[in-house]
This record gives sequence, structure tokens and C-alpha cells, in this order.
Amino acid sequence: MENNETKTVTIFVISDSAGETASKLAAAIMAQFPSIDFSLYRKTFVKEESRLKEALEDAKRENAMVLHTIISKDLVKTALAFFEENAIYHFDILTSPIEEIERFTGVQRSGEAGALHHLNENYFNRIEAMEFAVKYDDGKDPRGFLEADVVLLGVSRTSKTPLSLFLANKNLKVANLPLIPEAHLPKELWEVDASKIVGLTNDPDILNGIRKERMRAYGLPDNTSYSDIEKIRKELAYAAELYEKIGCVTINVASLSIEETAAMILSALHLEDHSYFTTDE
Repeated sequence: MENNETKTVTIFVISDSAGETASKLAAAIMAQFPSIDFSLYRKTFVKEESRLKEALEDAKRENAMVLHTIISKDLVKTALAFFEENAIYHFDILTSPIEEIERFTGVQRSGEAGALHHLNENYFNRIEAMEFAVKYDDGKDPRGFLEADVVLLGVSRTSKTPLSLFLANKNLKVANLPLIPEAHLPKELWEVDASKIVGLTNDPDILNGIRKERMRAYGLPDNTSYSDIEKIRKELAYAAELYEKIGCVTINVASLSIEETAAMILSALHLEDHSYFTTDE
């Protein structure tokens, strides 16, 4: 792959399954170069040599770099030969660590494409966690607090619902409650172990901008009481006082992505990410 004046970089993801692993790696790489224009192509469920060769020819034609997750030794061999012959930059995400595990343990790989996505107990636990997050979103049923692994608190627009669903995808049961100063707090909240509660907050000016944009998205004026900066400050002060009273972890989401906030929650609450593996517990 050669640089050009427009600084456009083309990346091909080639996978014998859904291509999520390589796509996430591509996204992490692209995020490091905000000034560069990227084109990302995904060639997924490539399990036959004919489809692989077609994908490789497409990558060659686009002068692309290739990130691939292919488990079949024969297909990997075909791909490597093509890359070498055509001087294409490539990164094989799976083969090297798999070969090292085979060498270290003496156990051979299963050779099964898409093994990560089995419909096993872990998968159905994740579906159950996502259903739980939907059922107990936005304080709809406070009884869910007592069954949850994590309870998220926060004023409006502090990412409670997206975080609930993101953490559910990690097999955690999450309930959340919007905080409104004049609203009654459900008694169940005081029955929850504080070590399971996370209080979300934000910077007033940022929250003000988010709420104004929300109003505009609804086709409404953006200068309502919902986006009033003084009202927002009072809401945040109320939330901070409540968090201190509960004794829970507090996280300011102002400059954090959903992924970063979720990682901080897992760390602060000493929780494990069980989105890939089950335990015997």
C-alpha cells in the first residue's frame, strides 16, 4: 500500500465469520488518524477458496491493506501466497497466537470458523441480560434494582440507557433510574448494596448542549426548562448529594465514550466481562 496526496487509506477486513474482531481493530487504528480519510470494506463469511480469491483481488484493485481473521490453514496459506506475490500489507490476527497455543499445549485448534459465536449458555445469558436491561430501563420497575448486577443513576442525558445495553452485552444485568429532584425515590433503591450502584454525572455546559440538541431533534425550541443551565446545575447538585448519601461510585461521563465509561464501571465494581466465556459459578 502506498501513500497518496489525498491521504486516503483503504482497509479490507476479510473473515470467515462476522468479522467483528478485525473490524474493531480497524476502528481502533483509524481513530488514531483523524486527519486521514479511510475506506473500510468488510468481506465476511469467506469460507470457500473462490470467495477468498475474489476478496483478495478486490483488495488488490483498491490498493488496500488487509486485516484478516481466517481459521482454515488452507485458506490462510492461499491468502499469504497472494499477499506475498502482490506485495500487499496484511495482518493475520489469529494465526500466530493460535500456533503459539498449539506449540505450548500440544492441542490442535478446532478449525471451526465463527467458534466465538456459538449459541451456547453464554449467548443465552447475554440475551437474558439485554432483555433485563430493556425491562428495567428508566426506572420502569424498581423491583429490578434488587436483581441487578449494576444499578445506574443519573439525571437525564447521562447515557444511562446506552450504558445499560452495552453492559448487558457483557452479560451483566443492569437497571437504571433517572434522577429528578422533585420525584420520589423508590424504596428499593435503599435496599441495594451501594457497591452495585454507579452515579453518573456530567458537566453543566456539556449537558446543556446535549439537551438543546435533543430538543431541536424533536422539532421543539431549545430554550426550554429542560435545557435551562440553572435547572441543570440544580439537578446535578441534587444527584451529587444523593451519591454521597448512598456512598456509591460516581463517574463523570462528560469526556468519556460508552466503552470507556463501561470499562470504568467494571473496574470500580470489580466485575468481570463475561461476554465471551462462562464460569462454573
